[in-house]
Amino acid sequence: MNPPDVSVQTHIAADAMDIWCAVADPRRITEWSPESTSVRCDVQGPLPVGATFGGSNRNGRRQWSTKARVTESDPGRAFAFDVTFMGMSVARWRYEISESPDGFLVEEQWWERRGVLLRLLGPFSTGVADRRAHNEGGMNLTLAALKVGMEA
Repeated sequence: MNPPDVSVQTHIAADAMDIWCAVADPRRITEWSPESTSVRCDVQGPLPVGATFGGSNRNGRRQWSTKARVTESDPGRAFAFDVTFMGMSVARWRYEISESPDGFLVEEQWWERRGVLLRLLGPFSTGVADRRAHNEGGMNLTLAALKVGMEA
């Protein structure tokens, strides 16, 4: 797999399984993400590979919804999902958890998967001209909030 287009990380002084259970339950992302407003899923708790869920996002007055499918669900280690919009690829998101001297290193990764059409329409529908820079800022805020929540 190619390296992610954006990757941010933080150290969290918490149990790896607790961290994984949090990030592997997409409904919880709304607790930390500045852009995610709701997640719809029929399964409670951490999702297995193949599970699907829907997400709603907001940037200012602009709102949009996507669908996602879990591609990796490795307890205590990693969780990943692919996002689509109207059947078109948008992105891959992944959380990786690894042991570090002060707890666990949590890395949030993002791969750009949009084709030409979605890259052209994206700024109008989401209000984001530079998706990489926007996501990097949001990912840093997300991991900071996750750290606070997990260490509380």
